[in-house]
Amino acid sequence: MNDLSRSEPAGLLFIVSAPSGAGKTSLVKALVERDPGLALSVSCTTRPAREGEQDGVHYHFLDRERFEREIGEGAFLEHAEVFGNLYGTRAADVRRCLDAGQDVLLEIDWQGARQVREHFPEAIGLFVLPPSIEELERRLRGRGTDSDDVIARRMAQARDELAHFAEYSYLVVNDCFETALAALAAIVTAERQRLAYQRPRLATLLDPIESTI
Repeated sequence: MNDLSRSEPAGLLFIVSAPSGAGKTSLVKALVERDPGLALSVSCTTRPAREGEQDGVHYHFLDRERFEREIGEGAFLEHAEVFGNLYGTRAADVRRCLDAGQDVLLEIDWQGARQVREHFPEAIGLFVLPPSIEELERRLRGRGTDSDDVIARRMAQARDELAHFAEYSYLVVNDCFETALAALAAIVTAERQRLAYQRPRLATLLDPIESTI
């Protein structure tokens, strides 16, 4: 793996995780749409594109041979296999945005989050929770796309995902979509006010002040 943490990035790196059915994808999409300073990293996957999905927009769709070759080349910041398909985030894409001062959001699971923190310990973790386990199952069944066996498997995976909530800095319960979205936006705004983030951006204001101290 390339040394991606070789220098302090100019942008902030946010990680958003949640169990399937918690509404993470919809929240992330809405958050990025309302915040032009936040870029959603486009992941790679070996799963087939679904109807309406575009290569390079929703995912970079790769065949398994190419994906595994890129793993061997150290191209991924994080990668994992989920339900028989490989998913991963190319390291160079993330570093390019951060070095340019762009804030980046990764929508990944807890395993991917752990891999990312090895290279970016300053990454800000946000975990989206359902209001209850029962509501999570109701939402999964409400999709009407999965069999009982698939739902049971997703619920087992969801419980495993939920067990890692303490590895994140922020918890947001998605009971009311607009309330949860506002909470995510507030976290992003607050993190941008930190001294380490603002100091280089306010150099023309702060340098003269410091010179008089």
